[in-house]
Amino acid sequence: MKTQYYTSSSLDGFLATEDDSLDWLFALGDISQTSYPAFIKDVGAIAMGSATYEWILRHAQEVSDQTGSPWPYTQPTWVFTSRKLPVIPGAKVSFANGDVTALHHEMQAAAAGRNIWVMGGGDLAGQFHDAGLLDEIIVQIGSVTLGRGKPLFPRRVLSPDLALVSVTQVGTGFAELTYSVSRNGR
Repeated sequence: MKTQYYTSSSLDGFLATEDDSLDWLFALGDISQTSYPAFIKDVGAIAMGSATYEWILRHAQEVSDQTGSPWPYTQPTWVFTSRKLPVIPGAKVSFANGDVTALHHEMQAAAAGRNIWVMGGGDLAGQFHDAGLLDEIIVQIGSVTLGRGKPLFPRRVLSPDLALVSVTQVGTGFAELTYSVSRNGR
């Protein structure tokens, strides 16, 4: 069982534009050609930031057109937010606020031996890292630059905390990098 930050980023380190647009990402390739189909099979629970959840809310029709449902996940999901957000019908969503450590054991129990996906955003993944709970970072670096936007991982993490495990080319649009994260004795 691992706690994994799996995401995509622009070449200059942004998850999304300042206004949370992912249009740059979808133009780069087909998700079925990435590691995502194999990755999601091993996910038992999801931790998600509120901006990611709100993106799904705003794009519910597009998500439904692509996946057959406005909520594409069967796994229980914890959305970290300080605000009241609407629930997507049929979604196994719990809203959480505060320290990620307090809910990590609950997420592990719900994952039943499978992995926890820290879906994003970057600050939420950083909180898992800061708490010593993050095991792996898998990032698909896209062949675009955004200049500014939502940062991939707004933390200073210096070697040897991250160890490159693998590099995979995905078509002409992505390079997938997998890093193990040292827990520094935790």
